[in-house]
Amino acid sequence: MSSPMYTFVLRDDNSTVYAEVAKILTATGKWKRLKKDNPRFNLMLGERNRLPFGRLGHEPGLMQLVNYYRGADKLCRKASLVKIIKTSPELKDSCNWFPESYIIYPTNLNTPVAPATNGISHMKSNPKTDEREVFLASYQSRKESGEGTVWIAKSSAGAKGAGILISHDANQLLEFIDNQGQVHVIQKYLEKPLLLEPGQRKFDIRSWVLVDHQYNIYLYREGVLRTSSEPYNSLDLQDMTSHLTNHCIQKEHSQNYGHYEEGNEMFFDEFRSYLLSTHNVSMETSILPQIKHIIRCTLASDVFLLNSL
Repeated sequence: MSSPMYTFVLRDDNSTVYAEVAKILTATGKWKRLKKDNPRFNLMLGERNRLPFGRLGHEPGLMQLVNYYRGADKLCRKASLVKIIKTSPELKDSCNWFPESYIIYPTNLNTPVAPATNGISHMKSNPKTDEREVFLASYQSRKESGEGTVWIAKSSAGAKGAGILISHDANQLLEFIDNQGQVHVIQKYLEKPLLLEPGQRKFDIRSWVLVDHQYNIYLYREGVLRTSSEPYNSLDLQDMTSHLTNHCIQKEHSQNYGHYEEGNEMFFDEFRSYLLSTHNVSMETSILPQIKHIIRCTLASDVFLLNSL
């Protein structure tokens, strides 16, 4: 049997995903796992905030790859992504899918507050900007014109449904953020989403994307919908199982978890059939082009960021 051709290190011992990837690589017989501090590797796997980008590429004769781009943390954090899109004219014009969004810092952090008018200029000239005055102006304008007044506050670095509040009340949203102690994003809530039958339920779409070292973008043909276990209820904004599709929330708080779809997941083949039979819509001509457009816009924002590093 030939000896392994490539080597890799695992920088995050607590990740079950990377542990599984390590097993797969080792099982091929072409990869050998090294101690995580060994500098002579071909591939490094680890969390974006723990990768020593500055130490990469200095080993003679080695092409060294990592599973995150430098600056990917800016792309993966909601507040950073919002700022990149709002302050880059090229992106703002092309990201027509992006909901109205505002970056809000808790008052105890003493972050400079942008004025209600000309807030983008303030954001461009300051490393951090609290957009609460801009948000309040938009909220009041929508309220007076009779437009939808439901907004959602989401922690910039939050996951698993933590740090989220949905409300009609602007002051309640701001007070919630001030009590959280970390930056949040307030976005206009999608009040009339496409719902799944049976049950009139919300869902989100997860796609897997790979970006290589030459910035070629690959979209995996399979994807999955995370589905809600409960009917969408616009009158009860506190019912998280109705509004948030995170697995941990559905599994812990809904007695209907797994009732409609196993593990509350619907894969693309089933969704494709559902769209045709229920809405006479082709996923290939209607949904996938939108997904690809969003992916291109989002990753383009990372290009702007990387060029500024």
